[in-house]
Amino acid sequence: MARFKSIGKLLFFVGIPMIPLVVFLFFPMAVSVWLSFTNWDYISPTFDYVGVNNYTDTLTSADFYQAFANTILFAVMTVIPTIIIGLLLALLLRKGMRGETWFQAFLFSSWITPMVAMSIVWTWIYEPDVGLLNQMLGWFHLPQPAWLTDSDTAIWAIIIVTVWKNAGWAMLFYSDALSKIPNDLYEVSDLEGASSWQRLKGVIIPLVSPTTLFLAIISAINAIQAYDQIQVMTQGGPAGSTRTLLYLYYQMAFEQFQMGQATALATIIVLFTMLLSFIMFYASKRWVHY
Repeated sequence: MARFKSIGKLLFFVGIPMIPLVVFLFFPMAVSVWLSFTNWDYISPTFDYVGVNNYTDTLTSADFYQAFANTILFAVMTVIPTIIIGLLLALLLRKGMRGETWFQAFLFSSWITPMVAMSIVWTWIYEPDVGLLNQMLGWFHLPQPAWLTDSDTAIWAIIIVTVWKNAGWAMLFYSDALSKIPNDLYEVSDLEGASSWQRLKGVIIPLVSPTTLFLAIISAINAIQAYDQIQVMTQGGPAGSTRTLLYLYYQMAFEQFQMGQATALATIIVLFTMLLSFIMFYASKRWVHY
């Protein structure tokens, strides 16, 4: 009887929470994988099974490799600056500057602002003729590029907006991590005559490494899933220079109505995200080990 009660408790406490996961996560993923082996056009009630053709067509497409390169560039150039700027801001606030709380609120306000609204504002800032950014560059007689309509600068314009939004969020996590470092470690480093760089390298960076790993993984996943700023500011252009894998999925599914190939791309994105997370976890263990 006791055994049946234990099984009943297990089903109650594990089975019930699993219901929304199965309904809203596992089942849609299974349907998505199933659709990736069909040629469904999102409209017709009929479809044919095409096997792995959707995967081979996607992996041999020039658009896929352009989007993949853009995704890698976007991820690297948003994750690294976000982490560095977030840590520097947290170190600055740790000095006990006046108005620290207000400064934190100001920096974090960009994170809680909807990306769509922020992207609209930055579109005005990037406007070539009357935008604030080009006006400021003109004061110093610097080049005034057409930020969002030039294929050489469009991706960097979106990267700047993304880093601007995420830096304050990273700063709060680092502020919490720094507050948990014992003051004794700082006192020991002072007694040993360590410089600010030596203290940063030998004390701060190793002790905030779990926070760094967390921020790196979450920021990388967010970068892979970036959509709002691209849709508002460039729609993947010009000439596909800002089209990432997720935006390519959107175009395949809801502009070209190639739902089978789009779900194949979605499966590839999920596998790529899992691989990236695994690599980051493995690298972090090696880092801690050495």
